[in-house]
Amino acid sequence: MNTHTTDLLNALGVPSSAYTGGTLQVRSPIDGAALGAVHEASAEDMRAAVARAHAAFLQWRNVPAPKRGELVRLFGEELRAHKADLARLVSLEAGKVTSEGEGEVQEMIDICDFAVGLSRQLHGLTIASERPGHRMMEQYLPLGVVGIISAFNFPVAVWAWNSALALVCGDTCIWKPSEKTPLTALATQALFEKAVARYAGAPAHLSQLLNGGAAVGEAMVDHPQVALISATGSTRMGRAVGPRVAARFGRCLLELGGNNAIIVTPSADLDLAVRGILFGAYGTAGQRCTTTRRVIAHSSIHDELVNRLDKARAQLKIGNPMEAGNLIGPLIDQAAFDAMQQALAAARAQGGAVSGGERALADACPQAWYAVPALVRMPAQTEIVKHETFAPILYTLKYESLEQAIALQNEVPQGLSSAIFTNDVREAEAFMSASGSDCGIANVNIGTSGAEIGGAFGGEKETGGGRESGSDAWKAYMRRTTNTVNYSRELPLAQGVKFDI
Repeated sequence: MNTHTTDLLNALGVPSSAYTGGTLQVRSPIDGAALGAVHEASAEDMRAAVARAHAAFLQWRNVPAPKRGELVRLFGEELRAHKADLARLVSLEAGKVTSEGEGEVQEMIDICDFAVGLSRQLHGLTIASERPGHRMMEQYLPLGVVGIISAFNFPVAVWAWNSALALVCGDTCIWKPSEKTPLTALATQALFEKAVARYAGAPAHLSQLLNGGAAVGEAMVDHPQVALISATGSTRMGRAVGPRVAARFGRCLLELGGNNAIIVTPSADLDLAVRGILFGAYGTAGQRCTTTRRVIAHSSIHDELVNRLDKARAQLKIGNPMEAGNLIGPLIDQAAFDAMQQALAAARAQGGAVSGGERALADACPQAWYAVPALVRMPAQTEIVKHETFAPILYTLKYESLEQAIALQNEVPQGLSSAIFTNDVREAEAFMSASGSDCGIANVNIGTSGAEIGGAFGGEKETGGGRESGSDAWKAYMRRTTNTVNYSRELPLAQGVKFDI
């Protein structure tokens, strides 16, 4: 057991009984060191948790929204007070470089701030009625129990994006985190319980955490009292979850795969483009849903851009993500490394020229899976390019016209994030237009990776169509009701229908 990890968990309020003596073995991707042994829940445990969450919802829905926001504010205070410790735990368990671990916790703080303000702005509409002496209005009311399934690459932020909004909307939450990152989930739940202890009158079981495997997630997905399933992960996972929830007429919010492209035009600032592409492609070792997987560059600048990218790629420092100066941490496990190697082999077979991609630090860290970032010059957008590989692989392609570039970008099944680097306003506007990018995120002169809380996050096609954070994403966590109020002494029917006695 890693002593530093024990100290962090203790500081974050996690009792040792929660991460010792269990069946779910946790190892750090940094060096393979054992971090804990977490207790796993069963399907029956999940069903009992749903019953508790529903009982809590029946109370929480009647608490005024600004009062619900007060609990989220207190949770934000706990996150601020424990930001450094939680961020280090994220780095230890998920392999993120220190600044990215800190950035993830900052996202949690930001969504708490957003949700607190939102708690005083949950609004409907007043609608003109065709009937004299009548008023119509729409209200948004609490929905119920929200089930959250999160992935390893953002082990705590994704839960916060959902739970902060759900709680101010009057819902209760159950969290099934990735089996690869259960310790950060335990720490986050402990901080939330600290906030609950400071809040007067909160019902028990507003948020519950159940670690475990597929059976636990399936029990939540299939439960009729879980009104919304918010699931983040692979497209394969979404294909399993979506139909099961739909079969019982539940709601789904899916955040699935991405195969994100950056178009670079002849007018682009190449210095800016190189920086944006490098972080987008290789930050978090390529393990973000918004990672830049493809560069589509105009033929007149392609070779210069790619040569610069290749040179910069080779200089990126690989190593322990908690040591200063290292920019590329480990892949989450051997399966991720093997998938990377399979993708590179397929790219070679389909005509690609591969730079990098080999294993790194194998002698120093035999139980960890570091990889040299790969750059692959492709002759065309082949099948492997259309497939999302969760690893630091960047494919490059050439184009002749902007219409061709946009068609190449949109040709893949996924539709999450996209970007164009250009100094031509016509190109920028065309890219963002109805005939431009088909993604949920379309950026200009900034990369595909990284998003702010203020904007709705999500994508189209096989990305799932869900939206989290920002804008009106809160409506996913509420039910809408239309009310008609008659304050007259008559009873006219709509559309002039007559039914007189």
